[in-house]
Amino acid sequence: MNRRSFLYSSGVLLGASILGSDDSHAEESHAHIRQSASLMAECANRFVAALDANQRDKAMFPFDADERLNWHFIPKERKGLPLREMSPYQKHLASALLAAGLSQTGYIKAVTIMSLEDVLRIMENDSGERRNPEKYYFSVFGSPSERGRWGYRVEGHHLRQNYTVVDGEVIDGPSFFGCNPAEVRQGSRKGLRTLAGEDDLGIQLIHALDEQQQKIAIVETTAYKDILTAASRKAALQGQPSGLSASKLNARQFEALMTLMEEYARNVPDELGERRMAQINKSGRNIYFAWAGGINASEPRYYRVQTPSFLIEFDDTQDNANHIHSVWRDFNGDFGQDLLQQHYATSHNPASAG
Repeated sequence: MNRRSFLYSSGVLLGASILGSDDSHAEESHAHIRQSASLMAECANRFVAALDANQRDKAMFPFDADERLNWHFIPKERKGLPLREMSPYQKHLASALLAAGLSQTGYIKAVTIMSLEDVLRIMENDSGERRNPEKYYFSVFGSPSERGRWGYRVEGHHLRQNYTVVDGEVIDGPSFFGCNPAEVRQGSRKGLRTLAGEDDLGIQLIHALDEQQQKIAIVETTAYKDILTAASRKAALQGQPSGLSASKLNARQFEALMTLMEEYARNVPDELGERRMAQINKSGRNIYFAWAGGINASEPRYYRVQTPSFLIEFDDTQDNANHIHSVWRDFNGDFGQDLLQQHYATSHNPASAG
């Protein structure tokens, strides 16, 4: 889906509900999101059914398990069932489960990130134990169904995708993509840039600002060593939003900001991406763009986009500015917390009983 059609569908399907112009569009979007829940449940059930008892013990957790909120993006041992302990047909079913939560663009990014472990293995002369493209772990929380409460995650080095389904509604997040190297500079894959859009569009935006705007947007002359929210369970930044307000951008600059945000929105299936775009559209000009570090591709750099409902963070600082971390986080929605609060409030409200 190209940018104009994506923005159009977002505005028609979800923006209309925000403006209150046509309830039928909101119902159509609601149906689309339920289609995602149905597809995810089908893929998860087929994956689980293919596992033996020992594999299920590794892959499955109660929905309320603390492990559901435990995440990181560094190379480490994790709970869950790794690809390297699956048979070929089980790997196919695991791939289908990963794909159910991503757009085609997002899926390509995810599997390319996984493949970079083999590049690192060669660069670092690793045995294949630390750097292994099959050390990505699949976990299912609760019993997959179109309704009820359940979720799943796919996690490993530089990849973390989490999905929560509550009463047929799907929430994605935290959603983390990273890559090392950001640009492969040697070997047969020389020139590969897995997250080129997230990187280039940020640089284009900072260069689209005039000198005075850059002074406001650049909150630190030295780039942060990592994304500020790190692997926290709840997205939070101290203090008020900093950087340049979107209200200070002209039309061309605001278009550049929208294009950057859309790059992140398009990592998930269209129906979930439309929800992300609805958050963007609802923010209007209440959006802040902040930058730290140099403004050129060769320099360590960091940026964030902050709205009342979500946060985007990006850094390329490690390994001589050739190592990217990027994340989309919902302030209240990560791990489905907002939907779960609504669910518990409704299920414990006598007036809601039918």
